Amino acid sequence: MTTATRPPILDPLDLLGLDDEFSGDERLLRDTVRDFVRKRVLPHVGDWFERGIFPKEIAPELGALGLLGMHLEGYGCAGASATAYGVVCRELEAADSGLRSFVSVQGSLAMFPISAYGSEEQKQAWLPAMARGEAIGCFGLTEWDFGSEPAGMRTTARRDGSDWVLNGTKAWITNGGIADVAVVWAHEGARDQAAADGSDVRGFLVPATTKGFRANTIERKISLRASVTSELVLEDCRLPADAMLPGVRGMRGPLSCLNEARYGIVWGALGAARTCYEAALEYAKSRVQFGKPIASFQITQQKLVNMALELQKGQLLASKLGRLKDAHAIAPQHVSLGKLNNVREALAICREARTILGASGVTLEYPIIRHMNNLESVLTYEGTSEIHTLILGQAITGHSAFS
Repeated sequence: MTTATRPPILDPLDLLGLDDEFSGDERLLRDTVRDFVRKRVLPHVGDWFERGIFPKEIAPELGALGLLGMHLEGYGCAGASATAYGVVCRELEAADSGLRSFVSVQGSLAMFPISAYGSEEQKQAWLPAMARGEAIGCFGLTEWDFGSEPAGMRTTARRDGSDWVLNGTKAWITNGGIADVAVVWAHEGARDQAAADGSDVRGFLVPATTKGFRANTIERKISLRASVTSELVLEDCRLPADAMLPGVRGMRGPLSCLNEARYGIVWGALGAARTCYEAALEYAKSRVQFGKPIASFQITQQKLVNMALELQKGQLLASKLGRLKDAHAIAPQHVSLGKLNNVREALAICREARTILGASGVTLEYPIIRHMNNLESVLTYEGTSEIHTLILGQAITGHSAFS
């Protein structure tokens, strides 16, 4: 004789109960960050977006939570799992992509290269303060004319006695205008002698106080407005010999940093999509047309179901990548797969959610248009969809489409 069991009640935001598979520590971190975002960020982020500002004073608060460089070891960093870092990225981007971008750039693009390739002196000088949010970093790779082809950069670092002298311009640099230090990548030597494959590229730590260095804010953005985006200009910036990162040479350095940040995006995009899906679901249940909530109409339900399906599939993908990363079994192509799918689907979810809200969906009274606009940038930064498609195409076919 069997005892009948009551079927489980599905959570509309997590149909498969995927969050239940997180460890106790990961769930605690999720709830801690979600509570911080609810109290500290959500009441203000629409205003930050509208005014085009990022509140620098929030950095020490993020540091106090242990979120800055949290996946790194030592020097005040938490040494958290890759999955835990992903969960944090998801909860931060559920508030705004600009908030997650700040944390990603600080930890994965600025702190990671210092941790992985820096000298002991460089680590001691920067990492503890950056982990506390007392010093802010940025990552200078992209240039106005070289985004998807970073090895073509024009920025150079030439020797002058024991010093290095840097010249060049970097563009679309998150945190640039508020950074205390920039991790700048440059060809070693004269521009006309630069290696086409970037094998001569070196990384340098450039304090913002360096003579000849300046950061110009990029204005008139419609996307990532609650984030500082800058142009970095280096004009005869003289640095001591120990400003160079000694542990890496060539494009492996900056590309490994990008891979760290892209992994966070795989999770972060799901946060933005979840927020839009939740807003559309609540709106559909309260918006009455033709005498009943629009949630009762078949087409609206189809839209909501499709959003829920893609969120669950995206979470399965992110969780798999997290476990692979924790097992040191992840390849860059895996991360490309995750970024390509999850950002593309997250943007589709936000656009579909906007249609459920109709005209209300284009105002900042609701979060959808803000997330939509932000994801347009997330879709193309840290590797465009086209680049990730070709990376995967090469992995599948064995043939490179880049040359």
